[in-house]
Amino acid sequence: MSNSAFLIVGLGNPGPDYSANRHNVGQMALSVLADRLSASFKSHKSNAAVAESRIGMGGPKVILAKPGSYMNTTGGPVSSLMKFYDIDLAHTIVLHDELDIDAETIRIKQGGGHAGHNGLRDIIAACGSNDFTRVRIGIGRPPGRMDTADFVLKDFNSTERKNLPLTLELAADAVEEIVQRGVLEAQNRFNPKG
Repeated sequence: MSNSAFLIVGLGNPGPDYSANRHNVGQMALSVLADRLSASFKSHKSNAAVAESRIGMGGPKVILAKPGSYMNTTGGPVSSLMKFYDIDLAHTIVLHDELDIDAETIRIKQGGGHAGHNGLRDIIAACGSNDFTRVRIGIGRPPGRMDTADFVLKDFNSTERKNLPLTLELAADAVEEIVQRGVLEAQNRFNPKG
């Protein structure tokens, strides 16, 4: 690998109408991390808002990115950023919503399929590989017979919003752990045992 920088991507849809949707929880967590690092986002030619910082004193450089495209066309901006910053897929971390995980839970995964998630599907297609790290932020399943697409494009309800800040902090902690200690250490710390 040419450098030790990490690309950290928060998935979501652009614009204020979507900003509080469950589908945008990856971008919400990325904002928490950016605040911790006192990093501010600026527009980048790759169709993304980008902030640069370091995790830890003299630690690895991190490029935080919120793609400016809609979720199902996220791959283009991610691929462009990887080329621009010369970052390998193994040093790419994607934060995203996950239906198959209970709300208020996060899990870390290396590689794997897209499980129907259009953002992940497009990144895998654009990069030609699934070998990136995911911080999966649980949003749970839709209630009753609610359509999945409707569920992910709705804002968190008042009960969910109470505990959301803690979940976002946990996701930011997970990114810091991955960057500083590696995926296996992070999985040992954050993935539920059992």
